[in-house]
Amino acid sequence: MPPTSSKLATLPRDLPRAIGYVGSAAIVVGTVIGSGIFLVPHNVAQHVGTVKSLFLVWIVGGVLSLAGALSLAELGAATPEAGGVYVYLRDAYGKPFAFLYGWALLLVINSGSIATLAVAFTIYAATFFPLTPLHRGLLSSAVIAVLTAVNVLGVRKSAAVQTIFTFAKLAGLAIIVWYACFSSGITPLASTEPLPTPNTTLSSFGVALVGVLWAYEGWHMLSFNAGEVRDPSRVLPRSYLLGMLLVVAAYLTANLAYLRVLPLPALAEHQRVAAKAMEVLVGPRGATFVSALILCSIFGALNGNILGGPRAYFAMARDGVFFSSVGAVHPRFETPALAVLMQGGWAIVLAASGTYEQLYTYVIFTGWIFYGAATLAVVILRRKMPQLPRPYRVWGYPVLPVAFSLAALAIVINTLVRTPRESLLGTGLVILGIPIYLVWKRLAAARRPA
Repeated sequence: MPPTSSKLATLPRDLPRAIGYVGSAAIVVGTVIGSGIFLVPHNVAQHVGTVKSLFLVWIVGGVLSLAGALSLAELGAATPEAGGVYVYLRDAYGKPFAFLYGWALLLVINSGSIATLAVAFTIYAATFFPLTPLHRGLLSSAVIAVLTAVNVLGVRKSAAVQTIFTFAKLAGLAIIVWYACFSSGITPLASTEPLPTPNTTLSSFGVALVGVLWAYEGWHMLSFNAGEVRDPSRVLPRSYLLGMLLVVAAYLTANLAYLRVLPLPALAEHQRVAAKAMEVLVGPRGATFVSALILCSIFGALNGNILGGPRAYFAMARDGVFFSSVGAVHPRFETPALAVLMQGGWAIVLAASGTYEQLYTYVIFTGWIFYGAATLAVVILRRKMPQLPRPYRVWGYPVLPVAFSLAALAIVINTLVRTPRESLLGTGLVILGIPIYLVWKRLAAARRPA
């Protein structure tokens, strides 16, 4: 039921500003670094002809992602509210467009990401324990439920979990790099297969860049928690900058370590590059170590997604376009508890049903439409709201936000060309939110006092 004015007047206080500099940077790093760095280098190696091109792809992807993150830092410092990307889209393009983003976020984009990560967690857990399909379903649901409970109990607890697992995954990557770079007597793994792409072309570079940008995906999640960050005008820009620089450094050094053990043709041949590299370095125990590291990495990324998404639904409720109860702050835990529980329940349904994979394919490319639009909002809001205080202004304006928006557009076009059916169906699912929004507004107007 849409909220009435009396209900809005009795909504509890805002969310507390309880996330500091370390916690904010950990959200950036811990959400971006999932399983991509352990798998994507293989895909990149298949589309580049030289090591130089491989590193260039990762650097370009990092610079573009940093451009997007710093653009959101300007928006977050100017409007440090819970909801992040939803709030920026609302201010720049209006409530209907922002509602479509929130609708897609809950329906598939964020809930589907959580379900995907939870299922991936069970796949790597099977390395240590034999799991039947039933066991995997129960474990994926249990992981979502546990982290949902942590996020209900308080943002300090969820930020602490994020920080711990971020440090753990960075330490694990550092161990791989140390073994690869400082072990003596390493015999690089030979490959009998030629490179799939002997010479890097603009087209093949673009295909590789799409894969790299997927590995960098998640840099926007901190924006959702802007309303809970202490001293956001200072902390948000620094956290985005530090977090993304750490991610870029981790990705480049990890690729350097892989290439020490797996020359480019071998990197293109073996999909699970981290596990293969550690297996060559220390034997079967190395592959087991990498599986444990990936479990740790996925767990942290899961927590970051569960932490961020509900703040958008919370903001939607406060705007009167979602159930008013979702915009309430729990009186004891000071979290948007109902929004967190709602997302967790739906993510469990998606993970258990298995249909989320198809839905996620349908809608994920539309996420990049919204990312590009949110970044371009920096330019729009500077014109639309010139008097808005901006404690931080993105460097290289307007080149950085425009460059990222163009990169997002390229990903959308590439996805549309490669998978037109799924892309069009995904667009249809998002557009389905339009009549829902109109009905919601009509019901709200009917209940408004005459």
